[in-house]
Amino acid sequence: GSFYMRIDYHFGHYMKILLDEIFGRENFKNEIVVNRTQEFFKHATGLKKFMVDTDSVYFYTKTPNYLFREVKILRKDEKWWEITLPGRPKQEEDKYRMIQGQKMKSPKGRKWGLKQEQIEEYKRLDRIKVKNGKVYYAPIFTTLKSNWTDIPGYTRKWGYPTENSEELLERIIRASSVEEDIILDAFAGSGTTGAVAEKLKRRWIMIDSS
Repeated sequence: GSFYMRIDYHFGHYMKILLDEIFGRENFKNEIVVNRTQEFFKHATGLKKFMVDTDSVYFYTKTPNYLFREVKILRKDEKWWEITLPGRPKQEEDKYRMIQGQKMKSPKGRKWGLKQEQIEEYKRLDRIKVKNGKVYYAPIFTTLKSNWTDIPGYTRKWGYPTENSEELLERIIRASSVEEDIILDAFAGSGTTGAVAEKLKRRWIMIDSS
């Protein structure tokens, strides 16, 4: 299993020490940065310190044996990358790729960054081009990293003061579980975790007390 805790700057450093003790420092995987500040605070004036714009989500596991699935997200802008990387091909056949019906050799001191089947997939999506003898590709998706400020951190749908957004919870659930797994939220609050888990065909346990 995996454990995620969202915390703000007041107590994050204390909780990190406690979680290291509980799970072991070696099982700390990521500090994920998420949005915090509501929009109407962004126009404040006369401040005496920097505005706090983010919270942290600490990601731990109990053992090295845990499930993790890469999350792919759509790129916001189209960017073309050269298809080769610095280095040398390991084998003779790795020097060549079929590009748009032409057998091409990797330039001296460089190696192909994509396998042939990946090139065929990008070709099918019309995301491969040759310009001035160089091959470029434009990925549609990118691998999600630890900066999640591209999505809302909170939502105001139900008027709950600390209601995590569905987008944030969906990323966590997709990354660390599969269908029929159990999602536990010990501070259920607005119940958004259970709602998202239900949509993703996970079982769930919600705990809360007033």
